[in-house]
Amino acid sequence: MRILVIGGTWFLGKAITESALLRGWDVTTFNRGRSGRDVPGIVPVHGDRTVWEDLQKLAQQGPWDAVIDTSSSELAPRDVLLATTTLQNRVRRWVHISTVSVYDGWPHEPLTEDSPLLQCPADADESFGHTGECGSPTKYGFQKAGGERAVAEVFGDEGVFLRPGVILGPGEYVGRLPWWLERAKRGGRIVAPAPGEQRIQPVDVRDVAVFALHLAAGSGRGGFNVTHPEGISFRDFLAECLQVTGGEGVPVWVDPTVLARHDVKQWTELPLWRTHAGVWAVSAERAVEAGLRCRPIADTIRDTWQWWAQDGRPVDHPRWAEHGIAAEKEARILASL
Repeated sequence: MRILVIGGTWFLGKAITESALLRGWDVTTFNRGRSGRDVPGIVPVHGDRTVWEDLQKLAQQGPWDAVIDTSSSELAPRDVLLATTTLQNRVRRWVHISTVSVYDGWPHEPLTEDSPLLQCPADADESFGHTGECGSPTKYGFQKAGGERAVAEVFGDEGVFLRPGVILGPGEYVGRLPWWLERAKRGGRIVAPAPGEQRIQPVDVRDVAVFALHLAAGSGRGGFNVTHPEGISFRDFLAECLQVTGGEGVPVWVDPTVLARHDVKQWTELPLWRTHAGVWAVSAERAVEAGLRCRPIADTIRDTWQWWAQDGRPVDHPRWAEHGIAAEKEARILASL
């Protein structure tokens, strides 16, 4: 296999690149050279994917059996369309990393791949879409849905879409799991969102990478929800964080109504916590049938702590600062109980 990874230097892109090299594949990466070092063993091409001349230079390095696009999360659909139209005669298949946010019902309703998508033109600019009063749908979701359409209009059945919810693991740049690990290590009474039995479905970055490569080489078609098919309860999630860090903490399970009174921001101040009915009810059945295999989430927690404790350094990203509740605010909540 000869593949092109758009991105390829950090988190998912790096995991895909490293896994492809272990398979003996020929790998070209395309990025601006700003967010991480090129993985040894690849053919690096540096440029801006929103610049036609840079894409023309990239096209000369082809052809490839497949493209895996990991770098469109902050791009308008028209920028995705520019890349697909420029490279369409140099690649057979386009594997596009998308998101569950493309669904019209996210995060309020349980989802399958048959759930309706948000509508956005393939040539839309960054102004298209809106964020609802309750936080959904999101402008981000509209933009990503338009990106999917840009791929589908050019590649048809050879366009494949991975729609993850939350991706965790070594190299994480958002800071969700590292924050919980650091909080567990600090110990003491820990504000935890009740009910503890709530199951969450994050997937390991390495498992997403393997699945993306599997689809790049195979005959899968259409969209795949990439969520952990078994998941883990929040209670067991925190217990694992405490165990691997050696923290002597005691989770205090706080009702969501109490958290709301203290203006605790869902999804960020207590990472992975969200009360909407569909947020952790995303079916991965189709992906599992197509070959998705997910390691136990406990293994992801352990390996992330090992990476983090050994001076793990994620790529700098503004979303990191959004995550985690301030110690003073947590203390006020605990004092109020």
